[in-house]
Amino acid sequence: MVLGLLTAIAACPAIVGTTEAVRQGQRTNAKEKHRESQRNKPVLFANAVDNQLNIALPTAEGRTDLSQHPFAGYFLPYPERNWGRKGEGMVSTICDEPPQLNWIYVDEETYEVKYGLRTDSEDHLVGPWDCTPIEKRITLEGWEGFMAVEVEGSWALYFDRDDDGLQEKIFEGRILEVELTRKERRKCKDDD
Repeated sequence: MVLGLLTAIAACPAIVGTTEAVRQGQRTNAKEKHRESQRNKPVLFANAVDNQLNIALPTAEGRTDLSQHPFAGYFLPYPERNWGRKGEGMVSTICDEPPQLNWIYVDEETYEVKYGLRTDSEDHLVGPWDCTPIEKRITLEGWEGFMAVEVEGSWALYFDRDDDGLQEKIFEGRILEVELTRKERRKCKDDD
């Protein structure tokens, strides 16, 4: 009996150490998986052909092809519209040289999420854009109704304003519900 108790006491640190090593390995794997998933997420970009916001998907190697200008949107009050605390308008640069800001809007006819000058956006849904307080997911008109629609091999962003799965707008192709997450740009020492 005493020998069994001594053996159990002697083995206890080894069991605790093994358990801690397994937990540490699980934490490391979870962190690495999270890093990989962040790196390989789809990315929005401005499509210069039809002023749509399209979605670049990760390739088989896990990299995202960013041959177009990546979306760099932020909130800005839309002229002559005041939604109060419900949100603001949204703008994004659409090219690198020269950097140009365009308004992000939803086409009233097709529900495509597009960008354009103020004159292009005035007759369409321009806001209120906002984001959820905790997970920083983008909302429009107070909810997350964004859909990805496959059109001729590429994915375009739509807003399901009627909350019907775009039944009256899209008649062919794949449609997926998506979440748009806001990621802030890293603050550097020399930033003002």
